[in-house]
Amino acid sequence: MRILSYVILAVLLLAPGMAQVQERDRLDRRGELLGWEGVGRLDLGGSTCTGALITRTLVLTAAHCVVDTSRQTLLPKAPMRFHAGLAHDFVAATRRIDKIVLADGYLGSGDASLTDQVRTDLALLRLDRPIFSTEAEPFKVHDGVSSKGKVTLVSYGRGRNTSLQRESGCRHKETYRGGLMSFDCDVTFGSSGAPVFVKVDGRLRIASVISMMSTFEDGSKDAIGMSLPATVAKLRREMRNDAARAPVSAGAKRVTIGQRSTSGGARFVTVD
Repeated sequence: MRILSYVILAVLLLAPGMAQVQERDRLDRRGELLGWEGVGRLDLGGSTCTGALITRTLVLTAAHCVVDTSRQTLLPKAPMRFHAGLAHDFVAATRRIDKIVLADGYLGSGDASLTDQVRTDLALLRLDRPIFSTEAEPFKVHDGVSSKGKVTLVSYGRGRNTSLQRESGCRHKETYRGGLMSFDCDVTFGSSGAPVFVKVDGRLRIASVISMMSTFEDGSKDAIGMSLPATVAKLRREMRNDAARAPVSAGAKRVTIGQRSTSGGARFVTVD
């Protein structure tokens, strides 16, 4: 049996030569970004993740990106910025964050099963003002069951954190009980919160959000995400209701690469 370890990817660094052989494109120029401007880099005041617009004012990302695990609270919103379609010196739009809603059960999930930790690793961020259609278009969340097959991952990451990477050759390998989904996509530090797209009737839909990376003894790896429809719908209802969420516990401790948490998952944010 292969030995498996899990790493949550707030800003991940992988060893050279471990990347999957996939079709990858760097979206370095403004023209190459067309249609992808709704994916952006989320700056958190010392670390970064990836996020995606799902409405003019809402960004979907991983919950662990916006949680201070050492203090077991949400990170302060003041330094946060969402840079839509960032490509070197070009950015389609930059907005501040004025509200954060986490999926039910994420805070305090440190003692939960791996399934529950990943399943609830979602956050919805409300921007301080809308991003207009002349700047970037939001993506819809896939509301059906995702079948196994080709997917597209679009993300930032360590070593490529100033421009998007589009990987269109990876696959949705499996959906497990509880809604966990595995992909053979290439992820690295900064890929947390990145959208995984499927094509439905010729249109791109967000099928999952990257939460973890699993690595095997033989050097292979999978990206781990979650099923979205029910959780995202609830997050949007809570955002509309402007419900206040009192921090209880982030349920995880900061660890370094190579360390294992007692719950079987490692969660960390790496400072650039």
